[in-house]
Amino acid sequence: MIRAEHLSDPSSGDSPTIIGRLSRLNWVAISSLMALCLIGVIMLYSAAGGSFTPWAHKQLLRLALGVTLMLLCSLVDIRTWMMWSYPLYIVSLLLLVAVELMGYIGMGAQRWINLGLFNLQPSELMRIAIVLVLARYFHNVDVIEARKLKSLVIPLILIIMPVILVLKQPDLGTAVILILNGVALFFVVGVQYWKFAISGASVLAAIPIIWNQMHLYQKKRVFAFINPESDPKNSGYHVIQSKIAIGSGGIFGKGFMQGTQGQLNFLPEKQTDFIFTMIAEEFGMLGGVVLVGLYMIIMTYGYKVAITTRHQFGRLVAFGMTTTVFLYAFINMAMVMGLLPVVGVPLPFVSYGGTALLTLLIGQGLIFSTAIHHDKRIGRL
Repeated sequence: MIRAEHLSDPSSGDSPTIIGRLSRLNWVAISSLMALCLIGVIMLYSAAGGSFTPWAHKQLLRLALGVTLMLLCSLVDIRTWMMWSYPLYIVSLLLLVAVELMGYIGMGAQRWINLGLFNLQPSELMRIAIVLVLARYFHNVDVIEARKLKSLVIPLILIIMPVILVLKQPDLGTAVILILNGVALFFVVGVQYWKFAISGASVLAAIPIIWNQMHLYQKKRVFAFINPESDPKNSGYHVIQSKIAIGSGGIFGKGFMQGTQGQLNFLPEKQTDFIFTMIAEEFGMLGGVVLVGLYMIIMTYGYKVAITTRHQFGRLVAFGMTTTVFLYAFINMAMVMGLLPVVGVPLPFVSYGGTALLTLLIGQGLIFSTAIHHDKRIGRL
């Protein structure tokens, strides 16, 4: 249990009112975040040929709900998130199991649970839960102990269980992000380099086994990454059309709703995975640079919060949530430019999608909560 003196610490920096807490938010980061979300809505309008249906109007409603949840999460005491980290993880894990039993199948994958009003994707919830639960675990472990192998068994199990369930859906992109985020948190808590080297060697040794377990379409994506022109009408089609669109955009782009690949429907999944391609085609390299700049503002703020936070739990939460945004943005942009295989990772805050947008905004709310309560002293649970 958290020690009583920490709950009433007068130096903890608590703001007595909701207005006081909101005043401690970084409105530059929030403005950059809103700009990204609105860019997404604008591009969804363009993707639909100048119509708010079927994507833009839904995204606006989700954005309104997501911003509300983000602000509410930022007002919750960071110690409350710490206390609820394990229950949230367990619920997310059970929902992943439920996907296997009663999941909704779409586009060849079983990743969603139909709740009537919307389809819930539990793997997106797990992105938040895994950061919270690992942050709590390492908060309660001494820094020296955290570097020992025996102390890494539990967090490894906490990562492996959801990764296996996510891979069964199949959702390789989310599984990769869960693993990489876990590795990043291990690095921050001080796990020695040689353990990463051994883990990396183990992954390389397991590649033949992983390859045999991959679905046929996933293998085709790997071949398409190596040589897209080998199958230009099927597995290589996405990447080839994406490269054509990005290259044709030039420096300043073809203009809003003037892109040929996107507007003439040569570009598949332009509202989700390949929305960055539409931005590059219509607004050129300049539009891409502006987008990257907005991400840089958000991530710089998140990592600054992680560095300046006094308690280990908040430090790891801010680092983990910010790294999630980095991984999503980096993998998506590299994917559509042909630098990585196509693994179905959306562009954060921009791509169309309900659960992804809501969970990413909630993750930002957790960063803001950490920033508001950054100078608290939190005991071990």
